[in-house]
Amino acid sequence: MASSPLEIAVEPRWPLRLPRRGGGDGTMRSADGVITRFLHVGDRPVIAHVWQRRSGEIALRAVPGGEGVDREALEVAVARMRFAFGVDDDLSDFFAAFKRDPLLGPALARRPWVRPRRRPWPWEALAWAITAQLIESGEALAIQRRIVRRWGPEADAPATIGRRRGPLRDVPTAEMIARSAPAELAACGLAPRRALAMLACAREVAGGHTDLTDPGDDRRLLTIRDIGPWTIQCLGIAGRGDPDSLPAGDLAYVKLVGRLAGLRRRATVEEVEEYFKPYAPYRGLAGVFALSHYHLGIEAGPPLRLAA
Repeated sequence: MASSPLEIAVEPRWPLRLPRRGGGDGTMRSADGVITRFLHVGDRPVIAHVWQRRSGEIALRAVPGGEGVDREALEVAVARMRFAFGVDDDLSDFFAAFKRDPLLGPALARRPWVRPRRRPWPWEALAWAITAQLIESGEALAIQRRIVRRWGPEADAPATIGRRRGPLRDVPTAEMIARSAPAELAACGLAPRRALAMLACAREVAGGHTDLTDPGDDRRLLTIRDIGPWTIQCLGIAGRGDPDSLPAGDLAYVKLVGRLAGLRRRATVEEVEEYFKPYAPYRGLAGVFALSHYHLGIEAGPPLRLAA
């Protein structure tokens, strides 16, 4: 028999505002201030709801999404959603170090609630980083939605959330992707080389050869063709919560640093890394705050080959 729902309220350790919208990949829905996500703890399905009370507390409710869901699974699901939204992040040391910094000071003062966008599980961060290689974010989201629709497990019952009705779906696991063929992934819009890279990573994870929570195992991933530093840095900041992991090859950062450094052109990856070097061990976090504050001043510019 499934466990009873679990609901808790948490006072964030640092100012926090939940995002108003889902992530765009079809796994999260948002309506009336409540974010809903279907996810699995092992093979146990859980539906999680997250919202912010007027007091500022973050409320999290985990509901069994099927049979065999015990309280431990609900607790893990709540913990993963707390991680995804940065509920337990304490940025006081970061704030103290850089509140008077010419670049970050205004960003910290104006939007202290900013958090990096994270995924509940490291595999999701890695898989979605692969979909975003060398293409614009909108195209990557479309590919992610196709993957979710094709392989993503569905909740037992359809859900009506806001104006949307239909099944809640989870991101397919590494085991599910490992059983697919490259042509099936390519049919979702992935370039053939990206499809092979995702399949190779899925087999590494599903076979127990790589632990995505362990940065020491990144060297195995880097031996896979088309898995480069940018992909690993995305895994670090979005899948592990590493505040020093900066995806320096990201189009947004090469444009941002080109403007802030007065280069009159887009920066190189090396120039982005050099620009954020003084912010170690918070380079990734510094990048997120800088981008959130200065993004409106970035000019579109000509097309650029993105990072892998």
